[in-house]
Amino acid sequence: MSFSRRTLLKASAASAVMGSIGAPMVARAQSAEFTYKYANNLPDTHPMNVRAREMAAAIKTETNGKVDIQIFPNNQLGSDTDMLSQVRSGGIEFFTLSGLILSTLVPAASINGIGFAFPDYDTVWKAMDGGLGAYVRGEIGKAGLVVMEKIWDNGFRQTTSSTRPINGPDDFKGFKIRVPVSPLWTSMFKAFDAAPASINFSEVYSALQTKIVEGQENPLAIISTAKLYEVQKFCSLTNHMWDGFWFLANRRAWEKLPDDLKAIVARNINAAAVNERADVAKLNAGLQQDLASKGLTFNQPNATAFRDKLRSAGFYAEWKGKYGDQAWDLLEKSVGKLS
Repeated sequence: MSFSRRTLLKASAASAVMGSIGAPMVARAQSAEFTYKYANNLPDTHPMNVRAREMAAAIKTETNGKVDIQIFPNNQLGSDTDMLSQVRSGGIEFFTLSGLILSTLVPAASINGIGFAFPDYDTVWKAMDGGLGAYVRGEIGKAGLVVMEKIWDNGFRQTTSSTRPINGPDDFKGFKIRVPVSPLWTSMFKAFDAAPASINFSEVYSALQTKIVEGQENPLAIISTAKLYEVQKFCSLTNHMWDGFWFLANRRAWEKLPDDLKAIVARNINAAAVNERADVAKLNAGLQQDLASKGLTFNQPNATAFRDKLRSAGFYAEWKGKYGDQAWDLLEKSVGKLS
């Protein structure tokens, strides 16, 4: 399946139509015993929500209507920090969140975002489907949340700007950049002598539009679906962090499900994650050309100078100390020596 923006919009519309047609038929077969809300912060047309709609439909069918997952995209139920509170309290049952933001609750969850650590996707999946991902899931479980096995792809993050391209670490000096509400981002950009500002994603477009910040950093799929190209001029393919979404569940809500239903739900969620990974990879492959046609000017910096700057600034040594030797060793086992 080829995922262009037009394809995503068509898929969104088709899914909405099919959902409205199919729902009454399932309801007549058996009314839902478990109606659970799944919230996320991404636009309706993003591959995450396209695959989530397929996932919810499959779960409803396979459970004979017993489990009905209702999807609330695009921060409909609040900011990331609001929704994290809600999934912990039971206000919502499912939530996908970047590990870098989850780190405010589970410090180890941000380790996949260590600056300039992952060179490519093969290295990412080796780590996150392997020992490093298993370690992080264990830490999330200790915080009282249930987490699915497969992490969803948010993509490698790129830097956009309304003022100048980023060609090397010196271009970050004094640069006013929006970062998510997460200590790791703030720490990394401060190591580059930038001026990071923590702003929830729901407020990013307006912060760029009103020049509160000069730039931001996100994967190309989000730059596209959130239309950030309307308020930015340059896109530097820094690939400075890989970011993914852990699929979280409220523990009490999860434990209410009988084991056979848990198995169906988990299997479909994890399958959707793997499909979404492929979708994002395909989407990113065509997005640079699409975004260039919308006015963004692209450049491709070399990662070596950025990594050297982080090493000399003590960034890697600082975060090795925060994560501990076990987590850091699992990271370096996949990506090679950093500190």
